[in-house]
Amino acid sequence: MPVKLRLWILAFGFITNAYAQDLTIRGKITDGLGATLPGVNVTVKGTQKGAVSDGDGNYQLTAVPNNATLVFSFIGYLKQEIDVKNRTVIDASLQADVKALNEVVVVGYGTQRKLETTGSIASIKAADLVQTPISNVAQGLQARVSGVQITQNSSAPGGNISVRIRGTNSINGSSEPLYVVDGIQISNGGGVNELSPLSQINPNDIESVEVLKDASAAAIYGARAANGVVLITTKRGKAGVTRVTYESYYGSQEVTKRASVMNATEFATLENEVYKTNVYADPASLGQGTDFQSLIFRKAQIQNHQLTIAGGSEKTQLSLALNYFNQDGVIINSNFSRYSLRLNLDHQINKWLKTGTSLLYTYLTNDRIPTGSNSIDGPAVTSSILGAALGAPPTMQPYREDGSVLPFGDQFNGRYREAANPLGLAQILNKTTTSRLLGNIYFDFALAKGLTYRANLNLIQSNSLTDTYSPRSIVGAGDLAAGAGSAGKTNSNGINILHESLLTYATRIGELHSLKFTGVFATQKQMSNSNSISASKFPNDATVNEAVQLATDRTVSSSRSADRLDSYMGRINYGFKDKYFVDVTARFDGASKFGENHKYGFFPAVSAAWRVIEEPFMKGQNLFSDLKLRASYGITGNAAAIGAYNSLALVGSGSDYSFNHIYTTGIAPTGIPNPDLRWEKSTQANIGLDVSLLNNRIGLVVDVYNKRTQDLLFVKSLPLSSGYGTITGNFASLENKGIEIAANAAILSGELKWNVSGNITFNRNKLLSLEGATKEYAVNNFSVLQVGQPLGIFKTYIFDGLYQTGESILPGSDSRLGGHKVRDVNGDGAISAADQVVTGNANPNFIFGFSTDLRYKNFDFSAFFSGVQGNKVYNLIRYTFENPLGGRNLYQAVVNHWTPTNANNEYASVLQGGRLPLSDRFMEDGSFVRCKNITLGYTLPKIKGLQNARIYVSANNLFTLTNYSGFDPEVNTYGNSNTIIGVDNLVYPVAKSYLVGLQVSF
Repeated sequence: MPVKLRLWILAFGFITNAYAQDLTIRGKITDGLGATLPGVNVTVKGTQKGAVSDGDGNYQLTAVPNNATLVFSFIGYLKQEIDVKNRTVIDASLQADVKALNEVVVVGYGTQRKLETTGSIASIKAADLVQTPISNVAQGLQARVSGVQITQNSSAPGGNISVRIRGTNSINGSSEPLYVVDGIQISNGGGVNELSPLSQINPNDIESVEVLKDASAAAIYGARAANGVVLITTKRGKAGVTRVTYESYYGSQEVTKRASVMNATEFATLENEVYKTNVYADPASLGQGTDFQSLIFRKAQIQNHQLTIAGGSEKTQLSLALNYFNQDGVIINSNFSRYSLRLNLDHQINKWLKTGTSLLYTYLTNDRIPTGSNSIDGPAVTSSILGAALGAPPTMQPYREDGSVLPFGDQFNGRYREAANPLGLAQILNKTTTSRLLGNIYFDFALAKGLTYRANLNLIQSNSLTDTYSPRSIVGAGDLAAGAGSAGKTNSNGINILHESLLTYATRIGELHSLKFTGVFATQKQMSNSNSISASKFPNDATVNEAVQLATDRTVSSSRSADRLDSYMGRINYGFKDKYFVDVTARFDGASKFGENHKYGFFPAVSAAWRVIEEPFMKGQNLFSDLKLRASYGITGNAAAIGAYNSLALVGSGSDYSFNHIYTTGIAPTGIPNPDLRWEKSTQANIGLDVSLLNNRIGLVVDVYNKRTQDLLFVKSLPLSSGYGTITGNFASLENKGIEIAANAAILSGELKWNVSGNITFNRNKLLSLEGATKEYAVNNFSVLQVGQPLGIFKTYIFDGLYQTGESILPGSDSRLGGHKVRDVNGDGAISAADQVVTGNANPNFIFGFSTDLRYKNFDFSAFFSGVQGNKVYNLIRYTFENPLGGRNLYQAVVNHWTPTNANNEYASVLQGGRLPLSDRFMEDGSFVRCKNITLGYTLPKIKGLQNARIYVSANNLFTLTNYSGFDPEVNTYGNSNTIIGVDNLVYPVAKSYLVGLQVSF
């Protein structure tokens, strides 16, 4: 055979042999029960070659080397690798990854596997919690948990926030949930300008948050659980290599919206018309004038830095974190800063004894400026810096030549002395410095197999100092004679000590039954005291408030209070075959604050769950990955509605009396005793459904609840013959019922991963009874309590346009042509309170949240949206700045006000010192959809010496879709009030921010 021919044959054989090594492989993929699995990713290990199984679980791969390894992966199942070994048919059976079901969640006084939970419990990951730059944990929960409505009442740094779990549950008491941080119980509350207590907890320290929503989950906390419970677990060390993590972000904030007000020419023209004289000789020459909004608003910095060290051995684990957070407000001279130190330490002393501690120390400073107003009177409105900026005459000058603030009383012959220079309000000192220690020490004793005893000692110690000073320099010279310069100092101290003894026994009876018993005894004592001094009429501003003895007028006050709570609790958890579960809980609470006849309360609950997925008839199907039905019923209480001494006869300082020209302060009765005063009681039923579909690609949780709260605290009027005007007692009841839906889906799980989640909540609130009043009780001029209606309804006149030339002006109405005309509802030919009707509801039809995140190679992208639909907001800013009464600036649109030659139905005619009726003209739709956060991140390739490094950019509160005309629809001037909600009267406006961040682990 010729040599050339032999070479061709060898080459052909080599090529044929090489080609024969590349195989076409087919197969079927099933789960452990034999059901086919569609959508499984099949890849050739180490290559980009891959395929996805079809609807029947079949797949096919071509040109696969015979020595390759196939990788089968699918969400909810364990990854499997199979060597090809020259085979052309390879079937795979994937085992379900039960990690998600066996995931441990924190419950009251213990933990449970997720599959064992029978109550309504929502868990939030730490990464989601801090996705947006937040100063407190509640902000991170907003729109992430169904059934939880969170309102940022004020957007000031560290500002007030209200949280409602399944609606408002009280009238005069608190509706805020109980927060339990590593076993330490704290509460949230306060007015709109007060610092939220939750701002004292560093969100970056948190490992997980569980929200206990129904009575079964929360009843273990008894008389403090009617408003739900939020369990916060901070990060602890783990055995292994010590890890050092540094996290930081830095950004800029700016106000999202400004109001359009009149310029100097427009204002001067209106002033001349109001006062019917030439207040300003030549308005046209004044031009734009001073823009006071641009002087009070600023671009503000926000930054956060955290260093964490975590690790340990099998016996000892430690987590240490240092944090610094600083946020300047978008209004000048407002700031919140926090320094915090957290130490979590656990040590296994021997086989039967373990001990540990959790310490969280925070030092905070909060510089506040005056915002918000509970009044509709002009002088009160302009005591808010925002109201002062809108109402400041643009013809006024902000500064003297030396750069100091120029009071309006020193300009234009004092004509505008009642209008405040907003820059002067920014000079008012209002600073609170707080140091707070949350401490916990525990001892765990392993007494026998399955039997443990834990002793907890928890401590909260807090000290705060509030400094205030209103300087003389911001007061006009003509007003200094009346005394100017006012100062104050208030020291507040509190200590809360809680001891808990927990006995837990857990066992399995054969392979079918599981049993766990938890018994708890707890005793808690809270003590607080404060002392304050206020002074006025200072000779100068040199010493600010550090020498109050220089003031002419001085007053002092002090207070002290204490209360105690003793509790006995028990819970039994029973499970059968991981299919049926029953939980029974009972708690007795005895509180010193309760009346003599009701010192103890009993709070039971029972719940059950049925994991339908474990039934034989569910085997062989491939739609459901998990299916569980839940039901619960129980009673919880609200002791937070009662003050320490509300049940007792009280006395206090009365009037000053003069005896022989010597003033003496008298003591007089201030409160009538009520031995029947007791906790507010909520009875709640809940039915829930937990569903996982398509091999855990889709998850769905649905809850339906009905909660009735009885024995609500209410102030009832008494006959004058009693010697008292009112008595506080358990005189009302209300109801909340609703539906919660939460869903998540893993849409893509390959190299491009895409997950989405969302939730929606429908809650309906209704006042059922109101003893001691008629079916209606006026809360203020526009809000009422009305039996059969929800809390937070508005009762006003109905706006009917403006009075036009030739129309008769009804008695009791706005007595001017071009004035507001309101509807004569009862047809009696006059306007009176009888013509006011319910015109709006501040409660939303539903609230919702939606988030999405994508990951591709080293890139990650996430977006988060929140929304509220169907609520009304009463816009008192419009009430103030649409009224052409003279002396202050107005909205620019009021240029088009009614005149005989410009008849319209929009803006009233001028009337010096005139008022507008409180009508539904100022009520607006408060619905909105807000882009809370958009983040783009990149994880750097592996760098020697670094475990992980990620950089990101983030935009927060980027845009808000709303028809609301005010600064922001998410607002409440009345802070945590249960009865007056949805009112906008010049509170601190929301800001958007842009951040750049870094996360590095060593």
